Amino acid sequence: MRFLLSTEQREFASGLDALLAAADVPAAIRARAAGDPAPFRALWRRLAAADVPALAVPERFGGTDLLPLELALACVELGRHVVPGPLAETFAASVLLDGTPCAAELLPRVVSGEAVLSLALPAHSPYAADPDLADAVLTVADGTLRIASAHGPLRQSLDPARRLARPECSGAGAPARNLERATAVAVLCTAALALGTGRRLLAATVGYANTRVQFGTPIGGFQAVKHRLADVLLALEFAEPLLYAAALGLRDGGPDADADLYAAKAACGEAGYAAARAALQLHGAIGYTDEFDLSLWIRRARVLRSAWGTPSACRRRVLDARKGTTGLLVR
Repeated sequence: MRFLLSTEQREFASGLDALLAAADVPAAIRARAAGDPAPFRALWRRLAAADVPALAVPERFGGTDLLPLELALACVELGRHVVPGPLAETFAASVLLDGTPCAAELLPRVVSGEAVLSLALPAHSPYAADPDLADAVLTVADGTLRIASAHGPLRQSLDPARRLARPECSGAGAPARNLERATAVAVLCTAALALGTGRRLLAATVGYANTRVQFGTPIGGFQAVKHRLADVLLALEFAEPLLYAAALGLRDGGPDADADLYAAKAACGEAGYAAARAALQLHGAIGYTDEFDLSLWIRRARVLRSAWGTPSACRRRVLDARKGTTGLLVR
């Protein structure tokens, strides 16, 4: 298969990159970590003006219907700029809500940027990400979708802008008809976020290596540093086509869709984490400091590696899919 992005898709990604570059996202992360959600909310409304939340919302609620490839492109840029919040969870929850009684209330608010959603699926991700930021927290148990009435104690993750908690539900719910497809969206978006995070980490580390002088020469000229950065670049380059193949599989279905999806998550998660390790080691002690913005990307990469499927779990799913023992996508 020969695959190239269209001009419109490239322009969409470029426009989103420009929007986020002007948004001072690190300041929004630090505000969120300090308990102030206002900068994140303002950023989410700007993303809504660019139709980003609409990419997973059905057209009858103001969205575009699910566009997996465009959604992956958007999440790469969101990861590149380390945007906080329950991003993958909002996109997945938008798919899960379709056909439920509360869709008409929540989904138009997601499209307009007035609401974000979180999601916990016990079989995949038992903790809801950022439930204190979300306007609704969804969970599924025994095939029934419910909106959480409360959540347990908040737990801090490695990412300073990310909180986790188990949702607490009561009362009746609705059948979770889109569970498998929503799970696939969460996995795809998390993989794309990891890829974008790794891309930014590599670019920052290459720039630093070309300016940091040791023994009278930039450290980027040392063979060991070159090899380390080349390994990261290769990992990211090999992960990117897997991500696009997974997006196309989610869009079109097919016998290899499951395997492609989890192969992409494993590859993107590992590549992003490799970029974080290289960035931390080559920046030295400065990479550890909270005041240095790069630390936000380093810690995000570690979280995304495991979110919605650890590398080992994803590889197991790939093997199971190849053997025909599991199915994920329902058309």
